[in-house]
Amino acid sequence: MFESLGFENATAPQVAVWFALAIGVAFGILAQITRFCFRRMIDGTDRRQAAAVWLTALATAVIGTQFAVAQGLITFDDHRFMAAELPGLAILIGGLAFGAGMILTRGCVSRLTVLAGGGNLRAVLVLLAFAITAHATLKGVLAPVRTTLGAVTLPLENTALPGNGLIWAAVIALAAVAFALRSGHRATTLILAAVLGLLVPLAWVGTGYILLDEFDPIAMESLSFTAPASEALFFTIASTSIPAGFGTGLLGGVVIGAFAASILRAQFQWQSFDSPRQTGRYLAGAVLMGTGGVLAGGCTVGAGLSGIPTLSVAAILAIVSIGLGGIATRAILSASASESGGSTTTPKLQPAE
Repeated sequence: MFESLGFENATAPQVAVWFALAIGVAFGILAQITRFCFRRMIDGTDRRQAAAVWLTALATAVIGTQFAVAQGLITFDDHRFMAAELPGLAILIGGLAFGAGMILTRGCVSRLTVLAGGGNLRAVLVLLAFAITAHATLKGVLAPVRTTLGAVTLPLENTALPGNGLIWAAVIALAAVAFALRSGHRATTLILAAVLGLLVPLAWVGTGYILLDEFDPIAMESLSFTAPASEALFFTIASTSIPAGFGTGLLGGVVIGAFAASILRAQFQWQSFDSPRQTGRYLAGAVLMGTGGVLAGGCTVGAGLSGIPTLSVAAILAIVSIGLGGIATRAILSASASESGGSTTTPKLQPAE
């Protein structure tokens, strides 16, 4: 469709960067206001409200995505989420590692990106370590880990949930909305979360239909943070030879949007580490998330908010594994704090909240 839009001095890949930048700015603003974060559902002080925000976003994401599929605008038949050979071991181990890492850093990657725009220097360092580790797992010294675990596959008869996609979307969305409405969260926050979720199908349709150019094709992408972090890192250090892509624009947009929202809401604040021990904990979490995000095929947004709406079995396995990794790590840390004589099993609130 791209050739019919009248662009004469820009290619589809170039327009995709600006499109991703706009999507990222919107996500950064909405995520900063709603405090959108998967980890908070597991280890936050307001888990029920955090779940309401995340599930509301998921509801509109899955409805919008499956509606676009039903209208024939996009298809996921050839997408990596629908690979006939499921790398189950890599997804399971990667998901558990990512879940553990997000508990250690007290924020999933999307949340940390938003916090970085708000002046959190801990989030900046974690994102840098995350991007380096992710790139090393994709193409560097940790690639053998990825290829070895990825070679253990399970053949799938159905790569997506069987049956009518719109019915599945309705079931998932109704369950999510039912929980959100019973959470007692403010209606305005839930409405903003619903708008945030609509960015997922907007990105899918934008890259998979509107910017579709047979002569200069681009990948069909939506919101994600693992591959974009690696891409943005590579672009930053080699921009004269590596052009910006959708991921670079998306990540940059999120930081800009979060920065603008934090300034306008008088919430911008410089924050850093309290001790060397804390620094080590956060770096360990960053490494776990970087490796885990690649092995699992995405983070809580890439495999979760964007992946679940595709109804992919691989994406569902990834987000479940991430959740289990987070729950297990939280239990271990709580038990450790209790044994060391701590007065409570609830971790002290950190700026990465």
